[in-house]
Amino acid sequence: MSTNTDANQGGNGGQPPVKLTRKDFVSDQEVRWCPGCGDYAILAQVQKVMPELGIRRENVVFVSGIGCSSRFPYYMNTYGFHSIHGRAPAVATGIKASNPELSVWVITGDGDALSIGGNHLIHAIRRNLDINIILFNNRIYGLTKGQYSPTSEMGKRTKSTPFGVIDYPLNPLSVALAAEATFVARSVDTHTQHLQMIVQRAMEHKGVSFVEVYQNCNIFNDGAFDMFTARDVKEDRMIELEHGRPLIFGKERNRGIRMRSDMHLEVVELGNGVSESDLIAHNEKAPDSYLAYMLARMEYPEYPVPVGVFRDVQKSTYEDLLTEQVERAIQNMGPGDLEGIINSGDTWVIE
Repeated sequence: MSTNTDANQGGNGGQPPVKLTRKDFVSDQEVRWCPGCGDYAILAQVQKVMPELGIRRENVVFVSGIGCSSRFPYYMNTYGFHSIHGRAPAVATGIKASNPELSVWVITGDGDALSIGGNHLIHAIRRNLDINIILFNNRIYGLTKGQYSPTSEMGKRTKSTPFGVIDYPLNPLSVALAAEATFVARSVDTHTQHLQMIVQRAMEHKGVSFVEVYQNCNIFNDGAFDMFTARDVKEDRMIELEHGRPLIFGKERNRGIRMRSDMHLEVVELGNGVSESDLIAHNEKAPDSYLAYMLARMEYPEYPVPVGVFRDVQKSTYEDLLTEQVERAIQNMGPGDLEGIINSGDTWVIE
């Protein structure tokens, strides 16, 4: 949902933006996730950012599928749908298409969105609805007690893969970029300030926003991302993307990413003939998604893991195009006549 003045007034039925606080978005439901679950941090950051929308709570809708993350709508004091497995993007599409003024959010997980919900996710993204999709990625099925998911790493032993996973894992950002998402970002549940910034950016984007959040399941996949997200190593093993800035990382800010002549990304040390001008400057506004896709494929330990905004571009939204199409049809053909449509064409009577 865009946060410009026109959008805010539209979301309030023409009224000025309303002033709300985080408490206004906290429901009266007891939050029931496992103690220490990363979902708590994501919920807190979303609740902090929601007042920035400046619109009434009844004009905000959270939609979820099935999984631990899908309890989210109960904990937001807004409208919500706890839908069925993998179908949250389809439900959100119907909501946004029928009432474009609503701020619509899809809360999903790696299992919910990328297995049974894969096609629904891809088509919601490619249509560029003005909705916000937040995918909690813990690389496991938590609600059903620890089976491997579409993002589980090769060789991982789980309750459903006692001899190790033999599926190649999906990369959620690669899927979103391949479907031409206009906003793609990644954050981490424990990096609260960064996560809050990313949610804010997604909210401000006009068009589909896709945010992957590395989320720890401390019961069935504890420490899945600690090797690069832990406080004592993250500066050397993660890189924060900043628009227009060279890709630099490391505690000493002395390492970077450059493009080789064979179009392969490589990690280099600054100095000894290598300067910042040799590094890639991040461009989240690039009309194509080639570089964003390459960055999304960077994985530890060969590369630092990128977080931040990979892509942020503009194009017409599905609901705007739909509204224009309906208005043109009415202008050219007049108001519709349902009874006339039912009784037109090939009709017959059975005696």
